[in-house]
Amino acid sequence: MNTKVTIRMATKADAKEILEIYAPYVKCTAISFEYDVPSVEKFGERVNNILKKYPYLVAVESNKIIGYAYASSFKDRAAYDWAVETTIYLRQDCQGKGVGKKLYLALEEILKRQNILNLNACIAYTPTENENLTNASTHFHERLGYKKVAHFTKCGYKFEKWYDMIWMEKIIGEHSAIPKPVVPISELQGL
Repeated sequence: MNTKVTIRMATKADAKEILEIYAPYVKCTAISFEYDVPSVEKFGERVNNILKKYPYLVAVESNKIIGYAYASSFKDRAAYDWAVETTIYLRQDCQGKGVGKKLYLALEEILKRQNILNLNACIAYTPTENENLTNASTHFHERLGYKKVAHFTKCGYKFEKWYDMIWMEKIIGEHSAIPKPVVPISELQGL
């Protein structure tokens, strides 16, 4: 990986550039189950909503965003506060160069500081790889210590095909009898 890749917190102003990374996944793959590319305004709202509580990171090389990763609510109930869903997308020509690993490890370090314990990734899966979906994301998560914890069969339909969905999980902290409260990203010092 190029050592000139830096990681920083995203802002709403990054929405257009981040959306340029995400759009091909919507239009040409079953990696995202969205059918339509959201508007820049809607995407900017998504970024802002995540940043109210969780990190939203971008990888930058030569002043251009080449990937992003963020955490979001796993479920909207207080008992789930210590679990998050993780998401990552890279510019397609930047895959396999270590950028994803660098993003996810940076995300993980911040989440530990927030007292998050469980990382969960929802991943499209196919028993038979095709032009719209490989299982590269599953292998990426396995290499970073995630384990498969659930498999849903033919629950997503896109490009006239049915796709499975798996959940993978990584535990990054101790599950004590009285967990430390989750610290919103806006309250963390030194970011």
